Amino acid sequence: MCADFPPDRSYGATARGSMSTSTARVCLHVFFLTCVASAVSGVQKLTITPDRGTTFNISTAQVKGCKVCTGAGRTRRCGTSQLLKDNAPLSVEFECTRPQDVFRVEISRHIVCTTKSCNGHIIQAHSGSLPLLEFNRTFTWNLKASAPKALKLDFTKTGLRQINPSERCPDRHSYTLQAFQTTGNVAIGKYCRTGTISGAQILNLGSFSVEVPAGQKLQNGQFDVSVGEEVKSLAKITLTLPKGTSSSDLLSPNYPDSFPDDDVMEWYFQVPDKHKTAIQFLNLTEPSCLKKETAVEYHGKGRGALVLSLTDPQPDQNLGNFSLTLRNCKMDRGRTGSRGLSLNVRVSTSSKSSPVLCKVDLRKVEGLSLYIEKLTPASDCEMKINSVTKEKIAVSSNSDLSFQDCLPEDVRVTAMRVIECSQLKDCPKTPVRLLVPMLPSCLPAPLSSATWVLRPPQRGTVELTSPTGPLKQSLPGQPCNDSIIIQVAEGDGTAIGDFCPQGAIQKVQIHTNMSVTVSSVGGKALRTSYKNVLDACFKEEISERYIFTVSTKKDNPVLLATPGWPVGMRSYSTVSWIVSIPPKMEAHLMFANLSQPKCRNRHTNIRVQRVGCPEEDYSRREDEVAENEIVVSDRFYLNMSNCQPERGNFSVITKITLLESKNLLLTIVLCVVAALLVIFVIVLVVVCVVIRKKKKKLNHQVSIYNPNGTNFLPGHSSFPKTREDNESHVYTSIEDTLVYTHLLRKGMEIGVYGESDTYQPFTGHPDSQKPLVSKDSGVEDLEVGVYHPFRYSSQQAPPLPKRPPSLPLVDNEIYQTSDQSEEEHCSNLGPRLEPEGGN
Repeated sequence: MCADFPPDRSYGATARGSMSTSTARVCLHVFFLTCVASAVSGVQKLTITPDRGTTFNISTAQVKGCKVCTGAGRTRRCGTSQLLKDNAPLSVEFECTRPQDVFRVEISRHIVCTTKSCNGHIIQAHSGSLPLLEFNRTFTWNLKASAPKALKLDFTKTGLRQINPSERCPDRHSYTLQAFQTTGNVAIGKYCRTGTISGAQILNLGSFSVEVPAGQKLQNGQFDVSVGEEVKSLAKITLTLPKGTSSSDLLSPNYPDSFPDDDVMEWYFQVPDKHKTAIQFLNLTEPSCLKKETAVEYHGKGRGALVLSLTDPQPDQNLGNFSLTLRNCKMDRGRTGSRGLSLNVRVSTSSKSSPVLCKVDLRKVEGLSLYIEKLTPASDCEMKINSVTKEKIAVSSNSDLSFQDCLPEDVRVTAMRVIECSQLKDCPKTPVRLLVPMLPSCLPAPLSSATWVLRPPQRGTVELTSPTGPLKQSLPGQPCNDSIIIQVAEGDGTAIGDFCPQGAIQKVQIHTNMSVTVSSVGGKALRTSYKNVLDACFKEEISERYIFTVSTKKDNPVLLATPGWPVGMRSYSTVSWIVSIPPKMEAHLMFANLSQPKCRNRHTNIRVQRVGCPEEDYSRREDEVAENEIVVSDRFYLNMSNCQPERGNFSVITKITLLESKNLLLTIVLCVVAALLVIFVIVLVVVCVVIRKKKKKLNHQVSIYNPNGTNFLPGHSSFPKTREDNESHVYTSIEDTLVYTHLLRKGMEIGVYGESDTYQPFTGHPDSQKPLVSKDSGVEDLEVGVYHPFRYSSQQAPPLPKRPPSLPLVDNEIYQTSDQSEEEHCSNLGPRLEPEGGN
């Protein structure tokens, strides 16, 4: 028993003089038991002093049997577990003879990291746990990262290697790394000292622990803790592979149990120069998936992602550093026999060089060529095509290639496709997709760029559209946040502009031979997610050399540069932008970075004209001062043309900003006023029509002749007065000319009156009626009614008709006797006519 415990100077025990090693151990053990622990009647007592910030958890899984107690008297507490965290000596008693066989001890500390630094490191020290040396102990460091950064552990001083959870480490120190998620804890792996694992990064929360068996002291050591990267996986394990031939085994999280649902795990391999690695999957179990699919992804420096299924052959000649990402699906755990996802990844490294054979067949894509160029002549890279060594390789059909000692940074791979037609009727009728070609993974480097050469007919135009949405021009103040850049140039290499997704340019039309080149930002490999870059159509020629169709949006200012910016436009070339504006908005145009040349022939011109309006809203030449800002309230054309410069160049950046229309309120007011005016006009017309109808009705009212001498209008409610009751039959005088001559003319026509008849004075009885004209008054002193003088003069009055002797005379010739009916009168005189010149 004494031989199992090494001496400990901290408790004052030393080997003295000629005392043998075994004797010293026996004495130390006796001294230790005497000073620290005592057993009285089956009770073992220890005094423990936890370090500051350290927590002791003494626990057992047995419900009955031994108990652990703290305190004394009334404060004494006993149970199956006790939590100690005071920075002061504390007495602990175990109510059994061998508590070390029952209880486990966990000593834990906390390390918290912000986005800039962490408050501590993993320092392996006893932390006051020496009195518990005979117990199985676990030292745990709880880790907390600050999103979006991960927490990074550095194992470069010792290195770790992963083992099966059922295995034991040679030094009996087993390390465990865990990640805490909302769905539960995930065991990243169990490790031993000395291995290829040089670091680990954990998202959010996790823990790192070391298990020390009873009777063995904790090995001194330190693992640095720092702020990591913004990783997207559950954890990221870094391995530094040694030179020469080696092999390392890695296990999926929770092995041999299943990797969590729909989760990601990443391993990053640092490979020595001129070494190649091979990946092999062992003990693979695949789940039944409800959503998505399980897969592995390979990413390397300067190369694109390689996505494979778990059952596909894995790369066996990887060169350079690379990462391996494991993706799980949404598993169907309820299905019988579904064990989930688990696998053993074996990574083998070798320094031996051998040629890599690669077969490339491009015959399926018309006009496609592949170019492989050696960048560093002094490198050991050797390229062959059909067994012939080349510094540059061009592949356009079916070829056999081989590469030896070729690293990704030694080689550049590009692709080019030519699309042309001589006549418009021979051109493709549907859009041609500009697709990034899929190349075999045996190439030493991924595709860095792809170029499409488009050659329309002589009177044709190339139209470019993006299937993923409008484009934007890469300009200062409007950078491309995406990972690709699309370079558009003319057939002779003259640049038109650099573009990228997520902009306002919906369509580009170019009236010349041109090329489109897509590449990754920063020289990285092209991602397969950008397989369909653009769509190209061949159409009829356009009036300008370039036309851009732009659709603006609120709160998104748009920058538009002349083709070739910052270099000036070609001589005599023209460009137009067709700009659409949302309703109730107006565009504010500002011409920034305006550079005008001195023209040798013609002039430069900047014109703004609304669509559908013949008048120009704005026009300036190079010899005129341009306005600072132009406001356009409708869809418009922005046209620019260049002269033949003698000195300088013509280049402009136009900034278009949308604001709410200032005339909107005025427009609303005018609309309301116009509506009210229309309503007023309608009401006025209705009123006028009603009044006119009433007047017309009044104008057609006629007098009814009453033989008793009284006239009355139709519609009167009461019968008119009799002749005897009113004064209507009394006249002061009457003029001969004021007679109803039309009745006289009518009478002549029907033979009642004769032309030879002359006027005879009335000789009737004086008492029969009142006189028609007073003797004291003349005819000229009074104008009766509104009748105008008759066309005959007073001296030339119309002759009176001859009356039959049977008809007695009455007041005048137009009155009938009281005993004559109205029908007889009408039959004698004919129809009544309106007097000429009367009302």
